[in-house]
Amino acid sequence: MGVSKSKVLLVEDSKFLRVMTERVLSRAGFLVSTAADGEEALRIAKEQLPDIVLLDMMIPKISGPDVLKALKENPATTHIPVIVLSSLSQQNEERLIGQGAAAYFEKSTLELDKGSDRLATTIQSVLNRARKQSKPQA
Repeated sequence: MGVSKSKVLLVEDSKFLRVMTERVLSRAGFLVSTAADGEEALRIAKEQLPDIVLLDMMIPKISGPDVLKALKENPATTHIPVIVLSSLSQQNEERLIGQGAAAYFEKSTLELDKGSDRLATTIQSVLNRARKQSKPQA
C-alpha cells in the first residue's frame, strides 16, 4: 500500500490492543504515536499535530467523546480527521460523526491477529478524503 509516512496518533487504553494496532500500522508504513488516556492524547495531538487520530471511546482521565470535542474545538487540531474505535455497536456511529468523527471503526472487525489491513485501508481513505477537502478549489 502506498502510504506516505502519515503520522497516526493511536489512543487506546488496552496495552494489548495498542501494541497490536501499532505493529499493524507501522508495518503498513504509518508513523505511529500512542496515548493510553485522554489527557495524553490531547497533549500529543497539540505537540505533534498528527495527520489522523484513532480514538478509543472508553479511555481514562478524559473520555473519548470529550477528547473528540476538544480536538474539534481547538483551531490547531480541528482539521485533523478522527477515526473512532469502539467496542460498542455501530448504533453510536451517526452521533459521533455528527460530533466531528471522520469515520467509525468497530474493534471487533480489526482482526489484528490475522494481519488484516482493513484499518490501514480505512485510515488511508480518510486521509485521502481529508487532503482533497483541504485543497483549495480551482
